[in-house]
Amino acid sequence: MSLRLFRYVFLGLTASALAAAPCYSQGKGHGKGHEKHDKDEGDNGKHGKYGFRSHDREVVTAYFANHSSNLPPGLAKRGGNLPPGLEKQLERNGTLPPGLQKRLQPCPVEIERQLVPLAPDYRRGFIGVHLVVFNRNTGIIVDVLHDVY
Repeated sequence: MSLRLFRYVFLGLTASALAAAPCYSQGKGHGKGHEKHDKDEGDNGKHGKYGFRSHDREVVTAYFANHSSNLPPGLAKRGGNLPPGLEKQLERNGTLPPGLQKRLQPCPVEIERQLVPLAPDYRRGFIGVHLVVFNRNTGIIVDVLHDVY
């Protein structure tokens, strides 16, 4: 009889330990995609060495305020809109998918001259109405300026 009691006590303790385990295993909550927005939000170091600063947005919007009719041909034809599925893929530290690589328009030279120079492996370009800095070798998006014009 004591063996049967020992089994029930053992099974009861094991069941309660397994039920309580998830309470003790909760961490900070950096699951899929959650650590992207927790980083330091300082203006200069916000998006790394080749990310956009607040001055960059001013330069780009001022350019398009004066040259709204000189949009790159791909943007002028579509009005700058991307399909919703492709637009969701434009995120910092994401990968530039082949569907968006085809839609990439080069950044106008007038804008490039006013912005911080990039390393040879990095490029700026427009995808829809968004200006993107990406590594051309790996396809990783360094930063995105959403809704530039």
